[in-house]
Amino acid sequence: MSDPILYAHSQRERYLSELQAFLRIPSVSTQPEHDADTAVAAQWLADLLRAAGLENVQLIPTAGHPLVYADWLHAGSGAPTVLIYGHYDVQPAEPFELWYTPPFEPVVRDEYVYARGASDNKGQIFAHVKGVEALLQANGRLPVNVKFIVEGEEESGGASLAAFIPQHKTMLAANVALVSDSAILSPEQPAIVYGLRGICYLYLDVTGPARDLHSGSFGGGINNPLNALAHIIARLKDEEGHILIPGFYDRVRPLSAEERAILAQFPLDEAAWLAESGAPQAWGEPEYTLVERLGARPTLDVHGIIGGYTGPGGKTVLPASVHAKLSMRLVPDQDPEEIRHLFTQYVHSITPPSVRVTISGGHGAPASITDYRIPAMQAARAAYREAFGREPVLMREGGSIPVVGQFQQHLGMETVLMGLGLPGDRIHSPNERFYLPNFYRGIEASIHFLQRYASLA
Repeated sequence: MSDPILYAHSQRERYLSELQAFLRIPSVSTQPEHDADTAVAAQWLADLLRAAGLENVQLIPTAGHPLVYADWLHAGSGAPTVLIYGHYDVQPAEPFELWYTPPFEPVVRDEYVYARGASDNKGQIFAHVKGVEALLQANGRLPVNVKFIVEGEEESGGASLAAFIPQHKTMLAANVALVSDSAILSPEQPAIVYGLRGICYLYLDVTGPARDLHSGSFGGGINNPLNALAHIIARLKDEEGHILIPGFYDRVRPLSAEERAILAQFPLDEAAWLAESGAPQAWGEPEYTLVERLGARPTLDVHGIIGGYTGPGGKTVLPASVHAKLSMRLVPDQDPEEIRHLFTQYVHSITPPSVRVTISGGHGAPASITDYRIPAMQAARAAYREAFGREPVLMREGGSIPVVGQFQQHLGMETVLMGLGLPGDRIHSPNERFYLPNFYRGIEASIHFLQRYASLA
């Protein structure tokens, strides 16, 4: 046996070259013109998993883009199993003119690799592939059983994996899932996300007259759908951010004193955070701290209003129909379907009879939370300490990773979120990047996690 960390150090040049090859594939899952590229990325990853020493490597066809599966299951009787998840698809790179260099021609500058998908999620899932490879090459075996499931539709809804999970529970069965698809606080300060908010995304359509009407001839006698929509939206929340939908908070799991104490230790520089946002002042429920509001409280936000005339000059019409896009970020124990029902019921109750309202669904996912005291979380904390040289902080993330809730719901499996990205990685934006020291430390953290979890589980 030899040291897998030393092996990983000796292979850094090759690892970077392979990561750059992965990043050159424009696997944009939302754009049909890139369907062939997305298929190439899936095959490329499958070949790499096989070369790393994984077994039972499969490209699994779906109604959309293929899933990539691989495993190694020889750790012995009683050894735990870790399911490692990631995605090989990427966001569209437009607008291209805002990139300093072409998005699918990765370049290294100042210890960052710049390319679409560098941080989200090719670089992060690649660190785990290389961690497993280092263990297999150095020791000929793994300390735990490992399964990989990597999807190609995370950036376009994840429908294929969502359908696959409940139908393949035995194939995906494991003691814990390991996901790196998030950020730590800084290169010096790792963080473990133990809670993710869920989401309920809705479309709200308000219609009035059969056609646009002259505001001079009909104004004052016909309710303007834009005005009606504004009144509806205004009655969804109060001025301090409390959501006014009856029953909305009924299932919200209260924050315990212990958890509030943990969140109070989170090192958020509020002044720097506010400066980054560009907003003049923080805002929200005054009963909760900013850290609590950002990750542990539900929200309701309007993302777009469409309707009326918005071109140059004036046009005095009452629009026939207007539309709004809204989402509600949910916390543990809130059910997206129930929230949709409560929203629909309330909006219908406050809509005047002078207009008609229709509510349709975009997508929904429940919140998820992992007990930060379980062995896998302790293994993750130890892995970060050994790889980054610093104790990680615990945090709840305001965003959503739907697959985490799906693992919990269908497989009864907790998930450890070991992010390797940084807040400034510009994911989903031009000039996305990944900090290469984090990539190499992520490989080491993956090795340490699997070794430590074997002894704790």
